[in-house]
Amino acid sequence: MSMSFESYMKDMVQPMRDDLTRIGITELRTPEEVTEALENSKGTVLLVINSVCGCAAGQCRPGVARALQNEVKPDHLFTVFAGQDKEATAKAREYLAPYPPSSPSIAVLKDGQLVHFIQRHQIEDRSAEMIAGDLVGAFEHYCK
Repeated sequence: MSMSFESYMKDMVQPMRDDLTRIGITELRTPEEVTEALENSKGTVLLVINSVCGCAAGQCRPGVARALQNEVKPDHLFTVFAGQDKEATAKAREYLAPYPPSSPSIAVLKDGQLVHFIQRHQIEDRSAEMIAGDLVGAFEHYCK
């Protein structure tokens, strides 16, 4: 039973993963990949904590996609999937202190330091356009 449920979940979440990977965001699936990516990325990083919830589908992922159409954007683009790649997500969240775990959420880091963070409660009540505008503002400020 558990194998078929895991298989079902994997099939169900793959399109949610694809929403980000098809626009050039690299998925980090293990704690080691997270450490490697975040410790060795010079410049600016976009880190999306993806999730299965409706606000991830309706606002977070579309907002990120819109923001990445901006001319100025982070040097590196990464995502982890909360609830699916639990260890990778836990590792990624170490870089988001002092914020509590929040999924979905979107972080901008510069030279390894968190400089901009959009928490779930800032995604739920806002449109994809508003989230994109928020991110573009951060990109323009931190990524030039």
